[in-house]
Amino acid sequence: MNRRNFVRNAGLTTASLAFFANNKLFAADKADEKVKIAVIGVGARGSGHVELLLGREDVDLVAICDVENRALTSTKDIITKSGKKMPQVFTGDNYAWKTMLEKVPVDGVVIATPWEWHKPMIIGALEAGVKYVGSEVVIGITLQDHWDVVKAAEQHNAHVMMMENVCYRRDVMAVLNMVRQGLFGELIHLQGGYQHDLREVKFNDGVHIYGHGVEFGEKAFSEAHWRTEHSVHRNGDLYPTHGIGPIANYININRGNRFLTLCSFATKSRGLHNHIVKNGGENHPNAKVNFKLGDVVTTNISCANGETILLQHDTNSPRPYSLGFRVQGTEGLWMDVNNSIYIQDKSAKNDQWDNAQTWLDKYDHPLWARWSKETAGAGHGGMDFFVIHALVESIKRKVPTPMDVYDAAAWSAITPLSEQSIELGNQTVEFPDFTGGQWMYRKPVFSLTNEF
Repeated sequence: MNRRNFVRNAGLTTASLAFFANNKLFAADKADEKVKIAVIGVGARGSGHVELLLGREDVDLVAICDVENRALTSTKDIITKSGKKMPQVFTGDNYAWKTMLEKVPVDGVVIATPWEWHKPMIIGALEAGVKYVGSEVVIGITLQDHWDVVKAAEQHNAHVMMMENVCYRRDVMAVLNMVRQGLFGELIHLQGGYQHDLREVKFNDGVHIYGHGVEFGEKAFSEAHWRTEHSVHRNGDLYPTHGIGPIANYININRGNRFLTLCSFATKSRGLHNHIVKNGGENHPNAKVNFKLGDVVTTNISCANGETILLQHDTNSPRPYSLGFRVQGTEGLWMDVNNSIYIQDKSAKNDQWDNAQTWLDKYDHPLWARWSKETAGAGHGGMDFFVIHALVESIKRKVPTPMDVYDAAAWSAITPLSEQSIELGNQTVEFPDFTGGQWMYRKPVFSLTNEF
């Protein structure tokens, strides 16, 4: 299959797929219809995926892999309590996952490891013959990493889905429903981002986990072991996909629209240093670390169809959590920070906000209306159910995933492009077209089937 055909087929809608005839969607009629899945990385994030996979009767969890004994012990306890068969366990060194892929036949792989391992593990899985790979965000560090993943997926005629769960957030999907029904008119401007105080995450020694730790790197535990190093050496939007994923679905990026240019700015860096001084003292060795990441990184993106996008990355300052969504069209707008919607000639009062919940309830997305019971107990308010569900159902039906490798590359590439823009003195840089021009012909597919 050549690249043009792969891009075209990866964008084909699965809307013609029929409903299941009964409510036992997860129940396989025959044992051999179960999909075999392996998970690489079973720490805080990966263990959540393991729980969801164990809860499905159409999945055999056949292998898990991690280098941390603490993570493996905790995950094995989860598996034992589930009553399911213990999968093969691989550990010992940083490349145990390769041994796993060589020895265990699988239909799909879920990757939940530190960012720098996503690209080699995705490509390694594809080279091992795996046709479906679900990766936590992001899919690469450098811009070339993203091209390498795209080309590998095309070469192996395989499917790579970045597991961006915010695309399935209930209010986000209700707004998508409103967008598609024309409530906001023609969209002109969108905002989003990652505005989340992560100082507790970035400094964690396994004891002082909540707010008082000042360790990262070799002395730290969990994400602080690896994630904080990116803040030392990099300056850009390091985590753009929670904001840009839903926005891309609203304006059909890669499917009739695309990102054209990007320009980023970064503030001074103060938050991480201040946290160390406050909790560890001025004489703590980490107080001498020069963190490169600006406390607030702002990115502007222009689109082929004339929309503008504003993204913000803000993880090192004291603040309540917010993704800062704003969806604005010619007829009105939604803002999640103040939970408000205004629709011209339809809101209760002219020039006054409506409480968004009334609108969100009215336009609740059909997927949430159908699967709300199954989301109970799933991570992140039920969003995690949908990403696992989409991956498993795609494997079972042998169809493209609703979020594909071109989406993954476009959303994730914002990070190296923002670094480049800041490094060049806030210059505007061109956004690559990972679809090779096929964005003009591909059709929207996300959440257009009753299964996904």
